[in-house]
Amino acid sequence: MNFGERLDEVIAKQGSLLSIGLDVDVEKIPPFLNDFESPLLEFNKSIINATAELVCAYKLNLAFYEAYGIQGWRVLRKTLELIPPPVLKIADGKRADIGNSSRKYAHALFNELDFDAVTVNPYLGFDAIEPFLADSLKGVFVLCLTSNPGAADFQFLKVNQKFLFEIVAEKVVQWNLNGNCGLVVGATQAEQISRIRAIAPNLPLLIPGIGAQGGDLKTAISYGLAQNNGRIIINSGRSILYTSQQLDFAQQAYQQAVKLRDEINHIRSKVVTKSRKKN
Repeated sequence: MNFGERLDEVIAKQGSLLSIGLDVDVEKIPPFLNDFESPLLEFNKSIINATAELVCAYKLNLAFYEAYGIQGWRVLRKTLELIPPPVLKIADGKRADIGNSSRKYAHALFNELDFDAVTVNPYLGFDAIEPFLADSLKGVFVLCLTSNPGAADFQFLKVNQKFLFEIVAEKVVQWNLNGNCGLVVGATQAEQISRIRAIAPNLPLLIPGIGAQGGDLKTAISYGLAQNNGRIIINSGRSILYTSQQLDFAQQAYQQAVKLRDEINHIRSKVVTKSRKKN
């Protein structure tokens, strides 16, 4: 089994394409949690307990834990221990450096912290990505087309009549020898997802930018589904995490996650039905 097949199994078992981004900001959590010894951990624990049955993954942006030094790393490790199998744990750190450094990054994230997948930056090329690819069960999501405004600075540059993000997608398809490569594609770039899917019809896509960032959910799913009608992970964070500042914050997060999961599944079912009719 490789990561792509593992993702298929998790999506089927959980009945969900939803990932929740645990990018937790201490200034945005309910104020009463500050009475706890570890407010961030208490918040994460409550969110996970409330939503784990609804998701295929949790994505943790490492910056939100590194910012608090050793205490942040402790919260990160304990949070990971709270996530029940088979839900996947994605380290969002955009890592990748020269080979020796990447080997250390891969060891830290996969072996020490036991993440199931990571996000990496392709700018240094294959030798910087290769150490992450050694274990076929571990997923490697390569930045392809991002949601931020600065994406236009480089990602839309033309190279031999192709956009640079298309060149990245082509390279990642070539690197996918162990079946564990994927691509990060921002939902705010939804109109470009069809171009990426044409290049990489079966690679898993990690799609952030739904919710607070304003990504178009219907377009992202319609263009993003792979040939097996899966292999996309739709990530949402703030619009789920901070629904309430009261004692019911976890229950409100649950309700918001149910709503988004069901909306995703409804769109997916319509796309699948439409595809079957064409065939």
